[in-house]
Amino acid sequence: MGEAPAFIVDNLQNGNGFSNGFSLKSRDCETTTVIGDKTYVIAGSDESIGVKIYDRSTGNWLIPAVRGIEPRPCKGHSAVLLNEDRILVIKKGSSSDDCLWFLEVDTPYVREQKKVVGAEVVAWSKGVIGNVEKPVVITGPSGVGKGTLISMLMKEFPSMFGFSVSHTTRAPRAMEKDGVHYHFTERSVMEKAIKDGKFLEFASVHGNLYGTSVEAVEAVADAGKRCILDIDVQGARSVRASPLDAIFIFICPPSMEELEERLRARGTETEDQILKRLRNAKEEIKQGKSSGIFDHILYNDKLEECYENLKVICYCLMQISDNLIIFLFVTYPDLTSLLCIETLGT
Repeated sequence: MGEAPAFIVDNLQNGNGFSNGFSLKSRDCETTTVIGDKTYVIAGSDESIGVKIYDRSTGNWLIPAVRGIEPRPCKGHSAVLLNEDRILVIKKGSSSDDCLWFLEVDTPYVREQKKVVGAEVVAWSKGVIGNVEKPVVITGPSGVGKGTLISMLMKEFPSMFGFSVSHTTRAPRAMEKDGVHYHFTERSVMEKAIKDGKFLEFASVHGNLYGTSVEAVEAVADAGKRCILDIDVQGARSVRASPLDAIFIFICPPSMEELEERLRARGTETEDQILKRLRNAKEEIKQGKSSGIFDHILYNDKLEECYENLKVICYCLMQISDNLIIFLFVTYPDLTSLLCIETLGT
Protein backbone atom coordinates (compact mmCIF):
# COMPACT_ATOMS: atom_id res chain seq x y z
CA MET A 1 0.00 0.00 0.00
CA GLY A 2 1.05 3.64 -0.38
CA GLU A 3 0.88 6.70 -2.55
CA ALA A 4 1.28 6.59 -6.29
CA PRO A 5 4.63 7.75 -7.67
CA ALA A 6 4.66 11.36 -8.84
CA PHE A 7 4.85 10.50 -12.52
CA ILE A 8 1.67 8.41 -12.23
CA VAL A 9 -0.25 11.03 -10.26
CA ASP A 10 0.78 13.79 -12.67
CA ASN A 11 -0.40 11.84 -15.67
CA LEU A 12 -3.68 10.90 -14.02
CA GLN A 13 -4.37 14.48 -13.07
CA ASN A 14 -3.34 15.95 -16.40
CA GLY A 15 -4.80 13.17 -18.54
CA ASN A 16 -1.56 12.80 -20.50
CA GLY A 17 0.51 9.88 -21.65
CA PHE A 18 -2.09 7.12 -21.65
CA SER A 19 -3.69 7.25 -25.10
CA ASN A 20 -5.12 3.78 -25.84
CA GLY A 21 -3.22 2.43 -22.81
CA PHE A 22 0.15 2.86 -24.57
CA SER A 23 2.88 4.70 -22.69
CA LEU A 24 6.58 5.02 -23.42
CA LYS A 25 7.11 6.96 -20.21
CA SER A 26 8.90 4.86 -17.64
CA ARG A 27 11.18 5.12 -14.65
CA ASP A 28 13.43 2.27 -13.53
CA CYS A 29 12.00 0.07 -16.32
CA GLU A 30 8.39 0.72 -15.26
CA THR A 31 5.46 1.05 -17.66
CA THR A 32 1.97 2.18 -16.73
CA THR A 33 -1.33 1.20 -18.33
CA VAL A 34 -4.66 2.70 -17.24
CA ILE A 35 -7.84 0.61 -17.36
CA GLY A 36 -10.80 2.34 -15.71
CA ASP A 37 -9.92 3.34 -12.15
CA LYS A 38 -6.86 1.10 -12.04
CA THR A 39 -3.31 1.74 -13.20
CA TYR A 40 -1.26 -1.38 -13.87
CA VAL A 41 2.44 -0.84 -13.25
CA ILE A 42 4.77 -3.44 -14.73
CA ALA A 43 8.26 -3.10 -13.23
CA GLY A 44 11.22 -4.88 -14.77
CA SER A 45 14.76 -5.46 -13.54
CA ASP A 46 17.72 -7.71 -14.28
CA GLU A 47 16.24 -10.29 -11.91
CA SER A 48 12.46 -10.28 -12.42
CA ILE A 49 9.35 -8.62 -13.85
CA GLY A 50 6.72 -7.65 -11.28
CA VAL A 51 3.19 -6.23 -11.35
CA LYS A 52 1.41 -3.86 -8.99
CA ILE A 53 -1.89 -1.99 -9.27
CA TYR A 54 -2.78 1.54 -8.20
CA ASP A 55 -6.51 1.89 -7.45
CA ARG A 56 -7.47 5.56 -7.97
CA SER A 57 -10.87 5.06 -6.32
CA THR A 58 -9.22 4.21 -2.98
CA GLY A 59 -5.76 5.74 -3.43
CA ASN A 60 -4.15 2.43 -2.47
CA TRP A 61 -1.60 0.09 -4.02
CA LEU A 62 -2.65 -3.53 -4.62
CA ILE A 63 -0.29 -6.47 -5.04
CA PRO A 64 -2.15 -9.01 -7.21
CA ALA A 65 -1.86 -12.78 -7.11
CA VAL A 66 0.03 -13.80 -10.25
CA ARG A 67 -0.96 -16.82 -12.34
CA GLY A 68 0.99 -18.44 -15.14
CA ILE A 69 4.74 -18.50 -15.78
CA GLU A 70 6.33 -15.06 -15.48
CA PRO A 71 8.50 -13.72 -18.34
CA ARG A 72 12.26 -13.90 -17.97
CA PRO A 73 14.03 -10.63 -17.06
CA CYS A 74 14.85 -8.28 -19.91
CA LYS A 75 16.62 -5.01 -20.73
CA GLY A 76 13.35 -3.08 -20.78
CA HIS A 77 9.79 -3.34 -22.02
CA SER A 78 6.78 -1.43 -23.35
CA ALA A 79 3.06 -2.06 -22.93
CA VAL A 80 -0.01 -1.92 -25.20
CA LEU A 81 -3.60 -2.27 -24.00
CA LEU A 82 -5.58 -4.82 -26.03
CA ASN A 83 -9.38 -5.15 -25.85
CA GLU A 84 -9.56 -3.76 -22.28
CA ASP A 85 -8.88 -7.24 -20.84
CA ARG A 86 -5.16 -7.80 -21.41
CA ILE A 87 -1.92 -5.89 -21.82
CA LEU A 88 0.58 -6.79 -24.51
CA VAL A 89 4.09 -6.58 -23.04
CA ILE A 90 6.92 -6.16 -25.53
CA LYS A 91 10.32 -7.14 -24.14
CA LYS A 92 13.28 -5.21 -25.52
CA GLY A 93 16.39 -7.05 -26.61
CA SER A 94 14.71 -10.47 -26.39
CA SER A 95 14.71 -13.26 -28.95
CA SER A 96 11.85 -13.45 -31.44
CA ASP A 97 10.21 -16.31 -29.55
CA ASP A 98 10.31 -14.50 -26.20
CA CYS A 99 9.57 -10.82 -26.90
CA LEU A 100 5.74 -10.84 -26.84
CA TRP A 101 3.78 -11.64 -23.67
CA PHE A 102 0.23 -10.98 -22.48
CA LEU A 103 -0.69 -9.82 -19.00
CA GLU A 104 -4.35 -10.78 -18.60
CA VAL A 105 -6.23 -8.45 -16.26
CA ASP A 106 -9.93 -9.03 -16.97
CA THR A 107 -10.26 -12.19 -19.06
CA PRO A 108 -12.80 -14.91 -18.10
CA TYR A 109 -9.97 -16.92 -16.52
CA VAL A 110 -8.81 -13.96 -14.40
CA ARG A 111 -12.37 -13.14 -13.30
CA GLU A 112 -12.83 -16.76 -12.24
CA GLN A 113 -9.57 -16.72 -10.27
CA LYS A 114 -10.58 -13.46 -8.53
CA LYS A 115 -13.67 -15.21 -7.20
CA VAL A 116 -11.57 -18.12 -5.96
CA VAL A 117 -8.93 -16.09 -4.09
CA GLY A 118 -11.11 -13.10 -3.21
CA ALA A 119 -8.45 -10.61 -4.31
CA GLU A 120 -6.88 -9.03 -7.37
CA VAL A 121 -5.42 -11.51 -9.88
CA VAL A 122 -3.40 -11.12 -13.08
CA ALA A 123 -2.16 -13.89 -15.38
CA TRP A 124 0.82 -14.11 -17.70
CA SER A 125 0.51 -15.93 -21.02
CA LYS A 126 2.89 -16.05 -23.93
CA GLY A 127 2.43 -14.16 -27.18
CA VAL A 128 2.66 -15.90 -30.56
CA ILE A 129 5.34 -14.77 -32.98
CA GLY A 130 7.49 -16.16 -35.77
CA ASN A 131 7.87 -19.94 -35.67
CA VAL A 132 6.26 -20.37 -32.25
CA GLU A 133 2.65 -21.21 -33.03
CA LYS A 134 -0.49 -21.63 -30.97
CA PRO A 135 -0.65 -24.97 -29.14
CA VAL A 136 -3.07 -27.50 -30.61
CA VAL A 137 -5.47 -29.43 -28.39
CA ILE A 138 -6.60 -32.63 -30.11
CA THR A 139 -9.47 -34.55 -28.58
CA GLY A 140 -11.58 -37.51 -29.63
CA PRO A 141 -12.93 -40.84 -28.39
CA SER A 142 -10.68 -43.85 -27.99
CA GLY A 143 -10.14 -45.62 -31.31
CA VAL A 144 -10.92 -42.58 -33.49
CA GLY A 145 -7.35 -42.39 -34.78
CA LYS A 146 -6.10 -39.19 -33.16
CA GLY A 147 -2.89 -40.91 -32.08
CA THR A 148 -2.21 -41.92 -35.67
CA LEU A 149 -2.90 -38.40 -36.93
CA ILE A 150 -0.55 -36.90 -34.34
CA SER A 151 2.16 -39.41 -35.25
CA MET A 152 1.81 -38.46 -38.92
CA LEU A 153 2.29 -34.78 -38.05
CA MET A 154 5.32 -35.54 -35.90
CA LYS A 155 6.89 -37.70 -38.63
CA GLU A 156 6.34 -35.20 -41.45
CA PHE A 157 7.22 -32.11 -39.39
CA PRO A 158 9.66 -33.28 -36.68
CA SER A 159 11.00 -29.75 -36.05
CA MET A 160 7.58 -28.10 -35.91
CA PHE A 161 5.63 -30.14 -33.34
CA GLY A 162 6.35 -31.29 -29.80
CA PHE A 163 4.50 -32.89 -26.90
CA SER A 164 4.21 -31.40 -23.43
CA VAL A 165 5.34 -33.78 -20.68
CA SER A 166 2.52 -34.32 -18.19
CA HIS A 167 2.83 -34.45 -14.40
CA THR A 168 1.65 -37.35 -12.25
CA THR A 169 1.75 -38.38 -8.60
CA ARG A 170 1.94 -42.10 -9.33
CA ALA A 171 5.22 -43.98 -9.02
CA PRO A 172 7.25 -44.48 -12.21
CA ARG A 173 6.95 -47.85 -13.92
CA ALA A 174 9.80 -49.93 -15.29
CA MET A 175 11.76 -48.11 -18.04
CA GLU A 176 9.93 -44.79 -17.38
CA LYS A 177 12.20 -41.77 -17.01
CA ASP A 178 11.38 -38.62 -15.06
CA GLY A 179 10.99 -35.65 -17.39
CA VAL A 180 10.64 -37.88 -20.44
CA HIS A 181 7.54 -40.00 -19.96
CA TYR A 182 6.15 -37.94 -17.05
CA HIS A 183 7.22 -35.39 -14.49
CA PHE A 184 6.88 -37.57 -11.37
CA THR A 185 6.06 -35.53 -8.29
CA GLU A 186 4.66 -35.69 -4.77
CA ARG A 187 0.92 -35.21 -4.32
CA SER A 188 1.33 -32.29 -1.91
CA VAL A 189 3.63 -30.50 -4.37
CA MET A 190 1.24 -30.98 -7.28
CA GLU A 191 -1.81 -29.98 -5.24
CA LYS A 192 -0.10 -26.71 -4.26
CA ALA A 193 0.86 -26.02 -7.88
CA ILE A 194 -2.75 -26.64 -8.94
CA LYS A 195 -3.99 -24.28 -6.24
CA ASP A 196 -1.52 -21.64 -7.44
CA GLY A 197 -2.97 -21.84 -10.96
CA LYS A 198 0.11 -23.43 -12.53
CA PHE A 199 -1.83 -26.25 -14.22
CA LEU A 200 -3.94 -25.92 -17.34
CA GLU A 201 -5.85 -29.11 -16.65
CA PHE A 202 -5.74 -32.00 -14.22
CA ALA A 203 -7.72 -35.08 -13.20
CA SER A 204 -7.67 -37.82 -10.58
CA VAL A 205 -7.32 -41.27 -12.13
CA HIS A 206 -7.28 -44.39 -9.93
CA GLY A 207 -6.25 -42.31 -6.93
CA ASN A 208 -3.38 -40.50 -8.68
CA LEU A 209 -3.27 -36.97 -10.07
CA TYR A 210 -2.42 -36.33 -13.72
CA GLY A 211 -2.17 -32.92 -15.34
CA THR A 212 -0.65 -30.52 -17.87
CA SER A 213 1.28 -27.58 -16.46
CA VAL A 214 1.65 -24.17 -18.05
CA GLU A 215 5.42 -24.51 -17.80
CA ALA A 216 5.44 -27.84 -19.66
CA VAL A 217 3.53 -26.34 -22.58
CA GLU A 218 5.71 -23.24 -22.70
CA ALA A 219 8.85 -25.42 -22.65
CA VAL A 220 7.77 -26.79 -26.03
CA ALA A 221 7.15 -23.25 -27.31
CA ASP A 222 10.57 -22.15 -26.04
CA ALA A 223 12.07 -24.89 -28.23
CA GLY A 224 10.41 -23.22 -31.24
CA LYS A 225 7.80 -25.96 -31.69
CA ARG A 226 4.02 -26.04 -31.75
CA CYS A 227 2.81 -27.92 -28.68
CA ILE A 228 0.29 -30.73 -29.14
CA LEU A 229 -1.95 -31.75 -26.25
CA ASP A 230 -3.74 -35.10 -26.59
CA ILE A 231 -6.35 -34.87 -23.84
CA ASP A 232 -9.99 -35.79 -23.17
CA VAL A 233 -13.03 -33.51 -23.35
CA GLN A 234 -12.85 -32.66 -19.64
CA GLY A 235 -9.21 -31.63 -20.03
CA ALA A 236 -10.03 -29.61 -23.14
CA ARG A 237 -12.72 -27.76 -21.21
CA SER A 238 -10.20 -26.86 -18.50
CA VAL A 239 -7.63 -25.66 -21.04
CA ARG A 240 -10.29 -23.54 -22.80
CA ALA A 241 -10.99 -21.80 -19.46
CA SER A 242 -7.26 -21.22 -18.84
CA PRO A 243 -5.13 -18.30 -20.11
CA LEU A 244 -3.51 -20.51 -22.76
CA ASP A 245 -4.31 -19.28 -26.27
CA ALA A 246 -4.77 -22.57 -28.14
CA ILE A 247 -6.68 -24.08 -31.05
CA PHE A 248 -9.11 -26.90 -30.25
CA ILE A 249 -9.77 -29.78 -32.65
CA PHE A 250 -12.22 -32.64 -32.12
CA ILE A 251 -11.81 -35.84 -34.13
CA CYS A 252 -15.06 -37.71 -34.86
CA PRO A 253 -15.50 -41.24 -36.21
CA PRO A 254 -17.64 -41.63 -39.36
CA SER A 255 -20.10 -43.69 -37.29
CA MET A 256 -20.37 -45.60 -34.02
CA GLU A 257 -20.35 -48.84 -36.00
CA GLU A 258 -17.02 -47.94 -37.60
CA LEU A 259 -15.60 -46.93 -34.22
CA GLU A 260 -16.60 -50.28 -32.72
CA GLU A 261 -14.90 -52.12 -35.59
CA ARG A 262 -11.69 -50.18 -35.01
CA LEU A 263 -11.71 -50.86 -31.27
CA ARG A 264 -12.22 -54.59 -31.80
CA ALA A 265 -9.55 -54.71 -34.51
CA ARG A 266 -6.95 -53.38 -32.07
CA GLY A 267 -7.32 -56.48 -29.93
CA THR A 268 -6.06 -54.69 -26.82
CA GLU A 269 -9.25 -54.51 -24.71
CA THR A 270 -11.60 -56.98 -23.12
CA GLU A 271 -15.27 -57.06 -24.09
CA ASP A 272 -16.21 -55.06 -20.98
CA GLN A 273 -13.55 -52.46 -21.78
CA ILE A 274 -14.77 -52.12 -25.36
CA LEU A 275 -18.37 -51.60 -24.24
CA LYS A 276 -17.24 -49.02 -21.67
CA ARG A 277 -15.22 -47.14 -24.29
CA LEU A 278 -18.20 -47.12 -26.65
CA ARG A 279 -20.47 -45.71 -23.94
CA ASN A 280 -17.92 -43.03 -23.14
CA ALA A 281 -17.48 -42.29 -26.84
CA LYS A 282 -21.16 -41.44 -27.29
CA GLU A 283 -20.99 -38.85 -24.52
CA GLU A 284 -17.65 -37.46 -25.76
CA ILE A 285 -18.97 -37.05 -29.31
CA LYS A 286 -22.07 -35.31 -27.97
CA GLN A 287 -19.97 -32.86 -25.97
CA GLY A 288 -17.50 -32.41 -28.80
CA LYS A 289 -20.22 -31.30 -31.19
CA SER A 290 -22.37 -29.21 -28.86
CA SER A 291 -20.20 -27.83 -26.04
CA GLY A 292 -18.74 -24.90 -27.97
CA ILE A 293 -15.25 -25.86 -26.79
CA PHE A 294 -13.85 -26.84 -30.17
CA ASP A 295 -12.86 -24.58 -33.05
CA HIS A 296 -12.79 -27.39 -35.62
CA ILE A 297 -14.43 -30.81 -35.98
CA LEU A 298 -12.80 -33.31 -38.32
CA TYR A 299 -14.31 -36.63 -39.40
CA ASN A 300 -11.78 -39.43 -39.69
CA ASP A 301 -13.51 -41.42 -42.41
CA LYS A 302 -10.51 -41.61 -44.73
CA LEU A 303 -7.25 -41.18 -42.83
CA GLU A 304 -5.32 -39.35 -45.56
CA GLU A 305 -8.13 -36.85 -46.17
CA CYS A 306 -8.51 -36.18 -42.45
CA TYR A 307 -4.76 -35.68 -42.15
CA GLU A 308 -4.70 -33.19 -45.02
CA ASN A 309 -7.51 -31.22 -43.35
CA LEU A 310 -5.53 -31.20 -40.11
CA LYS A 311 -2.49 -29.80 -41.91
CA VAL A 312 -4.64 -27.05 -43.47
CA ILE A 313 -5.76 -25.95 -40.00
CA CYS A 314 -2.16 -25.79 -38.79
CA TYR A 315 -1.12 -23.79 -41.87
CA CYS A 316 -3.93 -21.27 -41.30
CA LEU A 317 -2.75 -20.82 -37.71
CA MET A 318 0.71 -19.88 -38.94
CA GLN A 319 -0.83 -17.15 -41.08
CA ILE A 320 -2.78 -15.85 -38.07
CA SER A 321 0.48 -15.48 -36.13
CA ASP A 322 2.05 -13.44 -38.94
CA ASN A 323 -1.09 -11.32 -39.25
CA LEU A 324 -0.85 -10.50 -35.53
CA ILE A 325 2.57 -8.99 -36.02
CA ILE A 326 1.43 -7.03 -39.09
CA PHE A 327 -1.56 -5.72 -37.11
CA LEU A 328 0.69 -4.54 -34.29
CA PHE A 329 3.08 -2.71 -36.59
CA VAL A 330 0.24 -1.03 -38.51
CA THR A 331 -1.71 -0.06 -35.37
CA TYR A 332 1.33 0.87 -33.26
CA PRO A 333 4.10 2.03 -35.66
CA ASP A 334 6.25 3.09 -32.72
CA LEU A 335 6.83 -0.59 -31.98
CA THR A 336 9.24 -0.87 -34.91
CA SER A 337 11.78 1.11 -32.88
CA LEU A 338 11.27 -1.08 -29.83
CA LEU A 339 11.63 -4.56 -31.32
CA CYS A 340 14.25 -6.44 -33.24
CA ILE A 341 12.23 -9.08 -35.08
CA GLU A 342 13.10 -11.09 -38.15
CA THR A 343 11.32 -9.83 -41.28
CA LEU A 344 8.26 -11.89 -42.14
CA GLY A 345 8.33 -13.88 -45.35
CA THR A 346 5.97 -12.88 -48.13
